[in-house]
Amino acid sequence: MDSAELREVLTPEGLRLLDEVGPIDSRTDIVSTVARLRKAGHPAGRVAAVLGQARLRAKARVKFGDFAHRMLFTPEGLEQATRLRVASVHAGRFAGAGIDVVADLGCGIGADSLALAALELGVVAVERDEVTAALAAYNLAPFASARVEHGDATEADLAGVGGLWIDPARRSGTTRHSDPDDWSPSLDWAFARARELPTGIKLAPGLDRDLIPAEVEAQWISADHEVVELVLWSGALARPDVRRAALVLGAHGAAELVAAADSADAEVRALGEFLVEPDGAVIRARLIGDLARAIDGGMIDETIAWITTDTAPETPFGQVFQVRERFPLDVKRLKRELAARAIGTLEIKKRGVDIDPAAFRVKLALKGSESATLIITRVAGERVAILADRV
Repeated sequence: MDSAELREVLTPEGLRLLDEVGPIDSRTDIVSTVARLRKAGHPAGRVAAVLGQARLRAKARVKFGDFAHRMLFTPEGLEQATRLRVASVHAGRFAGAGIDVVADLGCGIGADSLALAALELGVVAVERDEVTAALAAYNLAPFASARVEHGDATEADLAGVGGLWIDPARRSGTTRHSDPDDWSPSLDWAFARARELPTGIKLAPGLDRDLIPAEVEAQWISADHEVVELVLWSGALARPDVRRAALVLGAHGAAELVAAADSADAEVRALGEFLVEPDGAVIRARLIGDLARAIDGGMIDETIAWITTDTAPETPFGQVFQVRERFPLDVKRLKRELAARAIGTLEIKKRGVDIDPAAFRVKLALKGSESATLIITRVAGERVAILADRV
C-alpha cells in the first residue's frame, strides 16, 4: 500500500465502503464486485484500495480472529505481524513484571501494541514507515493509553518508559537482510537497550544461538505446531534461573518447558511401542532430553530428535504415534507391504534421511481404503521406515 491508497481508504467514504464490502477471500468474484462498485459511482482508485484491504482482512482472520474486521493492513505488515494469541503472551509478561508503560519499537501495524493496550498498559508505538505508522494509529485508535509516533526507533524518546518491545526489521523493500548489523534497529543496538531497561526482543526462531547473550531468557514459541518466533527477555522480564524455554500454544491451551540451560540428551534405546515427535519449540530450545526423561523415554538415535517410549505418553510437547511395524528403507518392499494392508492414504514424515516425500509417495503407488503414517528416519544408525498411527 502506498500513500495514495491510504488516502483513499482513510476517508469516511472509503471506510464505509470497506465495511459494506466485507472481507473478500479467494472464492469471491473480484471482477463482478469491481463492476458493481464502479457502476455505483465509486472512483476506480478507491475501489482498488478498498478491495485490497478487504482481501487482507480475510487473510488476517488467521492471526487476528474477529479483530481483523476493524483493522487495516499492508501485505508486508500482515505477514510480519505477531499473531494476537502470541502477542497476548508478550503483553502478559510486561503486565506480570509490573511495567506500566512500554515502548514498542518497530511496531508495524500495531499487533503487539494492541495486546499491550488491551491490558491497559501505556504504549508508545514507534514506526519508521509513514504508511504503516498511519495504519497502526488507526488500529490503536480505540485505546486511549496508546499513541503512535512516526520515526526511527533508535531516536525515540524513552522518558517515562518502563520496558521495551523491539522487533527489528529484517527487510528493506524486497531485500531480506541476514546480517544482524543490517537490521533496523541492529541487534547490537537492541542488546544495548536490553541492558538498560527490561526488554523483549522478537527474533526469528532460527537465530544463530551463538548470538544469544548469556544473561537473557531465550523463549521459543510455537502456535499450532509451527515455531513462530524466538523472544529474548531481559531484566525484570526474564524469569530467575530460566535461560531456555519452549512455550507451546495449541488446542490444549498453553504449556511450557523451562530450564537453566540446554538439556543433556537422553540415552538411545531400542524402538518401543510409541514414538514422539517433539514440538519444534522444544527442539529449538534444546530441551528434548528433559522431555524424554519426563515421559520415561529415550532417543531412537543419537542424531535424531525423536523419542521412543513403551507406554503412550500424554504430553502437549509433541505428537505421539503408535508403532505398527518396522521395515528396512526399501521402496519395493514397502510398496508390497502397504498394498497388502490396503493403505491408500499415507502421511509421510522424515527425519535425518535425504528423500523427497512427494517423489517417494509416487513410487509407492498407493491404493486402498486404509490410512497410516510412514516415518522415514534412522534408528541406531540404520535407515528405516516405521509404519505407525497417530494417537
